[in-house]
Amino acid sequence: MKISNYTRQASASKFQITNSGFTLIELLVTISIIGILIGLSVFGLQGARQSARDSRRKADLEQIRSAVEIYKADCNKYPLSLGSVLKGDGTSTTSCLDSNIYLSSVPVDPISPNNDYKYYSADGTAYELCAALEQGGTTVTCEESSSCGTSTCNYKVTNP
Repeated sequence: MKISNYTRQASASKFQITNSGFTLIELLVTISIIGILIGLSVFGLQGARQSARDSRRKADLEQIRSAVEIYKADCNKYPLSLGSVLKGDGTSTTSCLDSNIYLSSVPVDPISPNNDYKYYSADGTAYELCAALEQGGTTVTCEESSSCGTSTCNYKVTNP
């Protein structure tokens, strides 16, 4: 409510009251525009979340790869399983002791523990690490299989 046009006459005061504000149509248009913007931003953020989880998966594979390479530097061969990377493989050579821990724990998929990171080494001279990315590409195989738990592997890291 706005009071305007104050005029003073000889014997009486005269006030004119004018109402101003938004109409119902203006409010509905504004609310609908805000709703559309919120809806678009939710879909935009979904892609960013997938990309962030994929980056985490790639970082996890690089962490495993680093541990496997350090293991090879100590033991002169790649481990046959990730369990050997967690702790020495029992060969107890001077450089490859059972007490060496190269990886404290094997990382798990950020969204589903059923999607695992696949590690394969047949003879200790080479290895393959695979994962299933949400925004992935073509199917890859590790140990002649394209399954990474409940999903299909589409990202692969091999020994340099």
